Amino acid sequence: MHSVDLLDEALDLARASGFEVRQWLGESGGGACRIGAKWVLFVNLSLTAEEQLQGLIASLRRTGQAFDMTHCSAKLQRLLDGSRTKHSAVATTATIKL
Repeated sequence: MHSVDLLDEALDLARASGFEVRQWLGESGGGACRIGAKWVLFVNLSLTAEEQLQGLIASLRRTGQAFDMTHCSAKLQRLLDGSRTKHSAVATTATIKL
């Protein structure tokens, strides 16, 4: 499975799990931010699909949220379970209290 396909699958999973996904062109890497009770994922479209995927997976794992991975590919499940040793240095997670 290619990075673009895994990225689409991970974005679909995030949306189905209640995350708001915002995509933009910028210089920062992206990441996850909790605004009140809602998680927002920021995906930088200027990065390669592989970099976006790495950042997205790292951000999703850092949120500590549980995901229904019943319909996920085995590769995406492995990535989210942390079986992969390479992590993105560009993803960040923050909480903003309102």
